[in-house]
Amino acid sequence: MQRLVRAPNAVLAMLWSDLLCEAGMPASVQRQYLGSAAGELPPHECLPEIWLQHSEHKERALALLEELKSLPQRRWHCPACGELVEGGFEQCWNCGALMPLT
Repeated sequence: MQRLVRAPNAVLAMLWSDLLCEAGMPASVQRQYLGSAAGELPPHECLPEIWLQHSEHKERALALLEELKSLPQRRWHCPACGELVEGGFEQCWNCGALMPLT
């Protein structure tokens, strides 16, 4: 196993790990409960970490995480219900309608 990255929090660590697993790169989250030791240990050493099962996936995994970090941010009104949708979403969270093509 090889450490890939540290995540800023446990939620992002789990999301990133799940994304990597879905892409065929087995990954796990380590140190997800170590945050309670902050103060006893340096805070940067208590962050959750993503570990890859196979080191040959490292470059592809880093590229996938970088792609995830640079998702386009949009602001659009849902044509079905009028809800204002902001962020990297392509589907309305209110009614489930897809973002209109421009």
